[in-house]
Amino acid sequence: MANTGADTPKTKQRPPPPPFYIPLNITLYLCLVANGLAALFSPIQDCDEVFNFWEPTHYLQHGYGLQTWEYSPAYSIRSWLYVSLHAAVGKLGSMVVHSKTAEFYTIRLTLAFVCAACQTRLYSAICRTLSPRIGLLFVMIVTVSPGMFHASTAFLPSTFTMYMSMLGLASFLDWKNGRKTAQGIMWFGLGAIVGWPFAGALLVPLLIEEVVLAIASRSFASLFWSISDGAMLCLSILTLEVAVDYAFFQKLVLVPWNIVAYNILGGEGKGPDIFGTEPWTFYIRNLLLNFNVWFLFAILSAPILLLQTVCRANGTSVKTMLRSMALVAPFYMWFGIFSAQPHKEERFMYPAYPFLALSAALSFHLILTWIGSTNPKELIGRVPAKLKLAAAVSVVLVAVNAGMLRTLGMVTAYGAPLRVFEPLQQVDIAHTGDSVCFGKEWYRFPSSYFLPHEMRAKFIRSEFRGLLPGEFPNAPSYLARLDGASQIPSGMNDLNIEDPSKYVDISQCSFLVDSYFPGHAATELEPNYLLDKENWKTLSCASFLDASETGLLGRLIWIPDFPVIPDRFRRKWGQYCLLQRSTSNV
Repeated sequence: MANTGADTPKTKQRPPPPPFYIPLNITLYLCLVANGLAALFSPIQDCDEVFNFWEPTHYLQHGYGLQTWEYSPAYSIRSWLYVSLHAAVGKLGSMVVHSKTAEFYTIRLTLAFVCAACQTRLYSAICRTLSPRIGLLFVMIVTVSPGMFHASTAFLPSTFTMYMSMLGLASFLDWKNGRKTAQGIMWFGLGAIVGWPFAGALLVPLLIEEVVLAIASRSFASLFWSISDGAMLCLSILTLEVAVDYAFFQKLVLVPWNIVAYNILGGEGKGPDIFGTEPWTFYIRNLLLNFNVWFLFAILSAPILLLQTVCRANGTSVKTMLRSMALVAPFYMWFGIFSAQPHKEERFMYPAYPFLALSAALSFHLILTWIGSTNPKELIGRVPAKLKLAAAVSVVLVAVNAGMLRTLGMVTAYGAPLRVFEPLQQVDIAHTGDSVCFGKEWYRFPSSYFLPHEMRAKFIRSEFRGLLPGEFPNAPSYLARLDGASQIPSGMNDLNIEDPSKYVDISQCSFLVDSYFPGHAATELEPNYLLDKENWKTLSCASFLDASETGLLGRLIWIPDFPVIPDRFRRKWGQYCLLQRSTSNV
């Protein structure tokens, strides 16, 4: 008897393939490897990172550290909540590792993991809602670009804000199981409140898109309640921050407002401009170094989207165009606002890095779609496929290699400050009460985490004439640390006016950190201590790039020190050294 349909087993329906070219777990591992390398090898690029964040964290963990004017209760433009989160990680790490240097790297590696998780979350949202190819390009950009190498594990509010930007953007992208507007507002709000208040501007284009769509679909009431929920979550975060800061400053302080007031409402002779200004081209040059061709693709994203709309009007819906513009607008807005500000620093761009990477990935994706056309009626359709493939691969190879050469160049050129302090960990080298002094190299001090317990960093006079950090009061207990943070330190000001009390006489220095560049002339305040063998002996030295003697190419990327390389292209070196006072002069 023939089988009937009822007797035939039903074929199981196969689930749809996952919308990823790279599985999520592999993406997490790739990002973690890239960020982990940054945590271990990336030089500290900004002395603000050390004195405004590593040192207060060290104070919370160990009861002493250096203090800037920004933590004085008289100014209070830095929140203790952000620092406390990292101090908690360091405290947990100290239960496993048993040196302060290991605590430093524990915090950095934790930042590497958090950044990798945020990158993977955003990658997942991009693949699900835009395109797996855009997601693949995004991962490639954030894992090999020098800009992300530096930003991923920097202990800076702008880096924290970058993490929150990724989570917030992922929430606005991912409409699976309903829109996540409140969640997106919360993440951007967390970045603005705990991190950097100006980063709240990145939310505006995404929120405008939500408003337009709500009006079009007549669901404005639903959006109103979502925005209200997000605002209440932000208010809860702000309440927590105010409570934490009250415990440290012993007064009610709204740090986000203080930051805005200082930077915008400071008045004549005040504000960030007193620390230096840069031309409007600063960020163009900086982003070309840190993202090379991907920065160009990011800048071209809006024109390419408009061109696609004009040329292929039938294939692009208004909703798709609105969404695309909302995604690329934050980078343009951020880039324009900060290019117009006189005071510029690389870290100010960190919050917009995810938007730069997404804009570049979207732009390159559209170009690949266009050149992939096989329509013989179009000029591009008659170009041989192998030639088009070669062109696309060449762009990727140029970007990857340029990024790796830049990253390697920075690590090898400026990594010395993270390495020269190792001898201090040896037995019978350092003793309780010893001081390590810094003169002209004060701004490269990598933090008290690199000094043995109870060894203090001190400053001696150099040619620098600005305000140096002071010291938190010694505080053996946590309650004493709260009390110490609430005291107004002497000699602090917000005008960068030098305070002579911050210096010690060199006779009080057991150790000294100094650099020596053969082509640089010594001065009375900055002699070549390395050559003073009568008073100082060398404990350790590491090569440090002599930027003034090195050509442009050698300053930009890694160049091997091979004899076959012409001298004008080779990198020139000085020495960054840890010196110990000679026993005959103690």
